[in-house]
Amino acid sequence: MFILNPGSGVPIYRQLVEQVKRLVAGGQLRPGDSLPSVRELAGTHAVNPMTVSKAYNQLELEGVLLRRRGRPMEVAPWRDGEASTEDLLVEPLTELIRSARQLGVKLPELKVLIEKHYRNIK
Repeated sequence: MFILNPGSGVPIYRQLVEQVKRLVAGGQLRPGDSLPSVRELAGTHAVNPMTVSKAYNQLELEGVLLRRRGRPMEVAPWRDGEASTEDLLVEPLTELIRSARQLGVKLPELKVLIEKHYRNIK
């Protein structure tokens, strides 16, 4: 479910937070869906359980996840003003476009590159 990259320069807890938000906004995680336990996720990805706990706590504070005693963390019900897919893509798209312009890549070439890599990334 999650793809974590320890060498990316982005803290693991931040990667988890952003991926959960994207999965919720994209509809792959729906209200009421359960997430893996802290222990399970930490073991699967060989990360410190406190890192997973920090991500889950932040998502709970932001209203994305619900914690119920004795039950797994689950996706919270939708709220008005919830971030859309476009909202979550604005920042990375802006950075991509800025980088492409600095490299002299024109829009048609950028579209080709995006399509090529879109098919190759799972």
